[in-house]
Amino acid sequence: MPRLARRALAAACLVAASALSTVALACTGISLTAGDGSVVTARTVEWALSDASHDHLVLFPRGHRFTGRTPEGENGHAWTGRHGFVSLMAYGEPYGPDGLNEAGLYVGMYYFPDFARFAPFEPARRSQSLSVGDYMQWMLSSFSTVAEVREHLRDVTVVNVEDPRFGGAPLPFHWKVADATGAAIIIEIIDGGQVKVHDALLGVVTNSPTYDWHLTNLRNHIGLSPAAEKPITIDGRTFSPLGAGTGLRGLPGDFTPPARFVRAVALTASARPLKDGPEAVFEAFRILDSFNLTVGSTGAPEQRAEDIVSATQITTAADLRNRVFYFHSMWDRQVRKLDLKAIDFSRIPKTVLQSGASRTQTVRELRVDEG
Repeated sequence: MPRLARRALAAACLVAASALSTVALACTGISLTAGDGSVVTARTVEWALSDASHDHLVLFPRGHRFTGRTPEGENGHAWTGRHGFVSLMAYGEPYGPDGLNEAGLYVGMYYFPDFARFAPFEPARRSQSLSVGDYMQWMLSSFSTVAEVREHLRDVTVVNVEDPRFGGAPLPFHWKVADATGAAIIIEIIDGGQVKVHDALLGVVTNSPTYDWHLTNLRNHIGLSPAAEKPITIDGRTFSPLGAGTGLRGLPGDFTPPARFVRAVALTASARPLKDGPEAVFEAFRILDSFNLTVGSTGAPEQRAEDIVSATQITTAADLRNRVFYFHSMWDRQVRKLDLKAIDFSRIPKTVLQSGASRTQTVRELRVDEG
């Protein structure tokens, strides 16, 4: 990245750190289960500061050696990966918002401002310490199931590591972890290092505040239903609904994390029966279309990034049972997929895959046979 662009990005991130309420840093995640037992976890990725190049992927082989970052440098927790995995990238770095490993374990990072409070760094514990990006790589490379992740969560300590690619601003995240059994959890680190684990309701996750708050807030919306309201009769006159959707009148439609959480639960809970993994993948994409953000919808004109066409930079879906990773981006909405079963993770080197990074919308022209 050119020096001027880096400075501009740093300035934009520092502005965002002080004005998060006006900048779209919103992500929405859901899960669907198909009739054949396939589990699909899907999400949108919003980062309205600049083009993060999330449509680049990185593959890590089985047996890769990792070393975590600390505020002192790359001298943190060291480990050897048991599993190969694929991850989205961010700004050319080998970690990003989403990843899937060859055992079918999914890990996603979701923005969690004002509530993430990582442990203070202690030099004496550097061998257990790692950054937010390392934490995701550690889970993807080390474990097969949510149960294994739960068992080992306290083996490492997440510390805040300033990252010049983000202007030195804090990187507050929480994580969704899911596996092919349908288990899904949300990991939140708060109050200076306390690790809180929540079962993910329908696999739904958004952003701040904490997950237990979102579950409590659902009680304000328990009257919502996909069923239409019934006609009523007043003074001998019958009044019927004007159209479909009356049972969901009052469903929050804005882009705040609480509103998106309620909307994601409602749309996921009302999803039609699905036959298999591929059908669930495309149903997930349709549901998540309800959460797409445009750059102009959530920020003042002077805060709009000029190098992206949409705040929803990428939408992903991972079929955990079949171990297939799908995505489409703001630049090209044609769905691409990577079948992890077709990759020999014992033989490949660490690989950056750019073949999915098309920057032109794919359009199929229809032709009429005049003969």
